[in-house]
Amino acid sequence: MISVTDKTLQDLEFHTILETISNKCNTEIGQEKAQQIVPFKNKEQLIIELHQTSEYVASYSNNNAIPNHGFETITKDLHFLGIEDSFLDINSFKKIAHVAETANTLLHFLKKFHDYYPKLNQKALTIESTKEINKAIDTIFDKYGEIKDSASPDLVNIRKSMQLVRGKINQSFGFALSQYNSSGYLDDIRESVVENRRVLAVLAMYRKKVKGSLLGSSKTGSIVYIEPEATLRYSRELSELEQDEREEIIRILKQLTNVIRPYKSLLEEYQNFLADIDLISAKAKYANAINGILPKITEEKHLYLRDAFHPILYLNNKAKNEIVHPQTIELDNESRIIVISGPNAGGKTISLKTIGLLQLMLQSGILIPVHERSETFLFDRILTDIGDNQSIENHLSTYSYRLKNMNYFLKKCNAKTLFLIDEFGTGSDPELGGALAETFLEEFYAREAFGIITTHYTNLKILANELPCAINANMLFDEKTLEPLYKLHLGQAGSSFTFEVAQKNGIPFGLINRAKKKIERSKVRFDKTIATLQKERSKLEKTSQNLKEEESKAREESKKMENINAKIQDKLERYQELYDANQRLIYLGQRLDDISEKYFNNKDKKTLIGDFLKMVEIENSKRKKISAKEKKVKEIVEKKIIEEVKEKVEEIRIEKKEKKIKAQKIEAEKPKVLLKVGDRVRMSEGKAIGTIDKIEKNKAIVNYGIFTSKVSLDQLEYIQPL
Repeated sequence: MISVTDKTLQDLEFHTILETISNKCNTEIGQEKAQQIVPFKNKEQLIIELHQTSEYVASYSNNNAIPNHGFETITKDLHFLGIEDSFLDINSFKKIAHVAETANTLLHFLKKFHDYYPKLNQKALTIESTKEINKAIDTIFDKYGEIKDSASPDLVNIRKSMQLVRGKINQSFGFALSQYNSSGYLDDIRESVVENRRVLAVLAMYRKKVKGSLLGSSKTGSIVYIEPEATLRYSRELSELEQDEREEIIRILKQLTNVIRPYKSLLEEYQNFLADIDLISAKAKYANAINGILPKITEEKHLYLRDAFHPILYLNNKAKNEIVHPQTIELDNESRIIVISGPNAGGKTISLKTIGLLQLMLQSGILIPVHERSETFLFDRILTDIGDNQSIENHLSTYSYRLKNMNYFLKKCNAKTLFLIDEFGTGSDPELGGALAETFLEEFYAREAFGIITTHYTNLKILANELPCAINANMLFDEKTLEPLYKLHLGQAGSSFTFEVAQKNGIPFGLINRAKKKIERSKVRFDKTIATLQKERSKLEKTSQNLKEEESKAREESKKMENINAKIQDKLERYQELYDANQRLIYLGQRLDDISEKYFNNKDKKTLIGDFLKMVEIENSKRKKISAKEKKVKEIVEKKIIEEVKEKVEEIRIEKKEKKIKAQKIEAEKPKVLLKVGDRVRMSEGKAIGTIDKIEKNKAIVNYGIFTSKVSLDQLEYIQPL
């Protein structure tokens, strides 16, 4: 049986978790149940509840999704059902039918898929399944929720009579409308509806000409609305029938209420079952949002929460796209108490709250955001002392309140207690408060309690180092910037970096030295040693992290290179096959050409046929028989290879063409030299160099030594003299 005070629930912000889960419920009762979640006192019931939520989470990833379980609350309707001689209205029966149908659908589903949802089905097995409720209601109501004509023989007759009378009303009204319209007594709109009755729109000046009942007039008074006399008689008859219908419906509803009344307790069970499923569904949605799982729950006193996230911080940071740092912490008989030290704003309190909140959530039947290899055991008590607890109402100072709280801890603390204390010993004189805190810690240790405390007191760090089953821990900081890394490291106390932080914030070095002289030298040296160790630890952590990242990158690159090499090797083999096939075809072409030339010279058909058959037989001896399927596959592969080769060849052609165009463009962009007689030149596409002897208009006579040529000036390139 777990004992948790309201203060602990408040310290760990448990109400925020319940509020979030409540908002994910579909029903009012589900929301109420969510707000009432408390830690389970029964271990067996807790385990069942955790497994039920875990099964619901699993439904998101399998093909057998749990059916809809939403419903309208029928609590008030069931209350009326319990009152003798009362009867339910039409809307109540609609809600009851929906609850009964939804519950029975869910019961049958869980029975059918009990292998997937054993714990949920176990819950369903305690509830009776019946179709009688819906069967009785369906006899009276149609699919639209209206009472059927066939609900009773009298109702059938009444509604038939009503239909006939409505027909007579329409007939008589139509006759009157035609008669008075032809007489010119009606307005252009001719008719209207008043009090759900058809009326004639009579011009006010002719109202005495039209016989009937006056039911109203227009705002201006120019039109009066009259129900014709002939129609009025039938309207009265219809009103009487409508009254008969209402009385018969009440009688039917009373009768149906009496049929449903014996199922009142079962309907309460149905509603409660659906509300429980709604709550389980909400917890599953919440678990899905925070990546919550069910860790292993052991009988041994061993708490190991790996990569544990604070759920409230996780969702808040996720909404802001900010990083959330998980923590890993372990408590067992060999290290029952952890003393976390280090400067403020490093995440000590969040680490403390994370462990407490996750343990509280788990023992309340809520899945928690940890690694799947995490495990924990169940505590009988969770005690907390977190934050400034100054009590104005009780006129207690922070320290007085904390002492009162410590007194409560001493009364309740035992071997199955988890205690969480933030800033242990603060609020009083450091020497005296530290001594008292040390005594409390020794007492908790002697009682074999499990706990986590945060502190700045050196004596508590030393005590944790001396006690065999206690351990120091610190929040890592960057050794240069003193920025927090939000990572908990077990096994070493943390420095408060008091003087380092002061120096970083611009406090003069002389003042810092004076402050150092005012305290015991041993304390300064102790804190400095811790600070140095912590900086070294931080360096090692960074180096280790960098090495891991580099190793991971190297593995990825190696894997990529292996894949690329495999692909290249595969392509080379396929290209080689294509090359070999083409070489074979070239060889066959050469052989065929030789045979053709031989026949051309000797005209010997016999030799021709012999040589040709010999060539064919040699080639066929190399072939292997393959099935049509294998042949098809081979053709597809060959086709693919040929297409690849064509594509590559086309790329090479395009590349060469682009290079050529680029070269021409560069050449064209070169500044043109004005050619004159005596210049050394050559043709744009040629190699021979000559000298211009004469220029006539756009043409030049070029002397190449042994001959001359008349060439257009545009086709000549200027050659620099030697």
